[in-house]
Amino acid sequence: MSDGAAPEALAAHIPLAEREPRAWPHRIENAIVSLALAAMVLLPIAEIALRALLRVGIPGVQALTQHLVLAVGLLGPALAARDGRLLTISTLQLILAGRARAAAHVFSNSVAAAVTAFLCIASVQFVQSERGAGADLIPGLPTWWVEMLLPIGFALILVRLLWHVSSHWPMRIAAVLAVAGAVLVLGFAPLPAASLTWPLLAVIVVATALGGPVFALLGGAALVLFWGEGLPIASLPLDHYRLVVNPSLPAVPLFTLAGYLLAESQAPARLIRVFQTLFGRFRAGPAFVTVFACAFFTAFTGASGVTILALGGLLLPLLVGAQYREGPAIGLITSAGSLGVLLPPSLPLILFAVVAKVPLEKMFLAAVLPGLLMAALLLAWGVRQRSRRADSGQGFDARAVRAALWDAKWELATPLVAIGMLFGGFATPVEAAAVTAFYTFFVTVIVHRDLHFTRDVPRVFAQCGLLVGGILLILGVALGLTNFLVDAQVPDHVTEWVKANIESRWVFLLALNLCLLAIGCVMDVFSATIVMVPLIVPVGAAFGIEPLHLGVIFLANMELGFLTPLVGMNVIFASYRFGKPMPEMVRAVLPAFFVLFVGVLLITYLPWLTSWLPGKS
Repeated sequence: MSDGAAPEALAAHIPLAEREPRAWPHRIENAIVSLALAAMVLLPIAEIALRALLRVGIPGVQALTQHLVLAVGLLGPALAARDGRLLTISTLQLILAGRARAAAHVFSNSVAAAVTAFLCIASVQFVQSERGAGADLIPGLPTWWVEMLLPIGFALILVRLLWHVSSHWPMRIAAVLAVAGAVLVLGFAPLPAASLTWPLLAVIVVATALGGPVFALLGGAALVLFWGEGLPIASLPLDHYRLVVNPSLPAVPLFTLAGYLLAESQAPARLIRVFQTLFGRFRAGPAFVTVFACAFFTAFTGASGVTILALGGLLLPLLVGAQYREGPAIGLITSAGSLGVLLPPSLPLILFAVVAKVPLEKMFLAAVLPGLLMAALLLAWGVRQRSRRADSGQGFDARAVRAALWDAKWELATPLVAIGMLFGGFATPVEAAAVTAFYTFFVTVIVHRDLHFTRDVPRVFAQCGLLVGGILLILGVALGLTNFLVDAQVPDHVTEWVKANIESRWVFLLALNLCLLAIGCVMDVFSATIVMVPLIVPVGAAFGIEPLHLGVIFLANMELGFLTPLVGMNVIFASYRFGKPMPEMVRAVLPAFFVLFVGVLLITYLPWLTSWLPGKS
């Protein structure tokens, strides 16, 4: 399961400062993505200000903001493809070596390039049909002009995939010819499409297992299924477009940007100092610092791997110094990195609300108690791992506490800004996210000056766009696959089969957990949300399970997927960050994994944990 990057590019996530592009074309690309994110922040804030002061708004501001997400969602993955950081779910290339590894890379990239070529063709067909409609996004700006970002983005990804096939030109040329041949044969030759569906799906699955990007698996599967049924592939970019311009989706990159700004500043050190001065003298202090610092940053960045990389170097010495053995300390940090999935304003929470069509505010409230329960269980386990002979540390130092709180006052107020704007009725979810992003920018760049305006800010914005764009690319192509399954009445068939074979609600919930845990082992949380949620929501409804409860169960299981031995991306990130072999990492994480699994069962069978806060809202 992946939430950050391909394994071979994990080093790209460590110090972002070391990855500043040197070539001016790269700087221009980064600047375009950065400007799109900046406009997404400023437009909603301007709307709030004008509404409050003059009781007027900006014409078309919502549509403009939504289509800026389209820009980030297509140009961000182009940056990821440029840097070799498209999201993957396979670690097989880490096992292969020499010629076998090179051959796997050539094959997987070539298949991904072929899929991207067809997505580019489908996008051109979609834009041509939209051009004929003659609609305007705002007066004077035809919608199809903005929709041209779809074929442009896919074309850039295609070029980068072919470039990264190999460092040798003969191999690159061979890959170009192979992709061109695939387009000509599959696109124009009279082939028996139905009989080729399964062989082509097998090729795509093998390419993914060898390290191909996730979007190629989902997009390629959708293309093959549509082609096999004789359906127009232009409907895939249409689905992509409709998802990315969803009115609630701008909150995803905006909250993620806020988290990136905090993670790249000195905020982690200031917050850890607060927790340490407040709770360090207690036996549970070091574990408390670790659990809640990691949960805080994952909730805002949406990427638990980034949390491990950003905080791991600070937290491991703290735990070892508090007389933790190194193995349990690493296991605690790795596990705590996933906790933010269930804490607002987590990106997966926003995405589930969009896909399941539930109010975002209620989704946030429903996840609070389950998220705190998971944190409490991991905290209890973490406390037990500390040596009983450990010194409780120095006594309470009121002066040190006051100094730490004063230094971190701006960071500590960040959740209050987001929650206050949202639940106080002052702003929509997207506007609240924009205010939060601007607030963190103001704190990190103006107040503390941790980030330099011209040297650091564009870099952080571009890295955020890269991550968010990679996720949105997966979501867009996954929706096409989901819609095919819906049109084929797969959810209805699944519901009928489950009702015919499972009578007990409690047995169904257990089976659901086991199924979701298996899915979490092989699929990232974002694509799993798009593909699986439309399938399981009607089944849950048949057993009387509320969508909010189902959503929390779903995300809690996906949270465990980050820790699944060998394929869990948090395990891989931590292995890289701490320089430990995978078997040692598995031993460190397994105890915490089972503790959190108990939490999943409690969330499943105690529905009031989910329903109590939304019921009081």
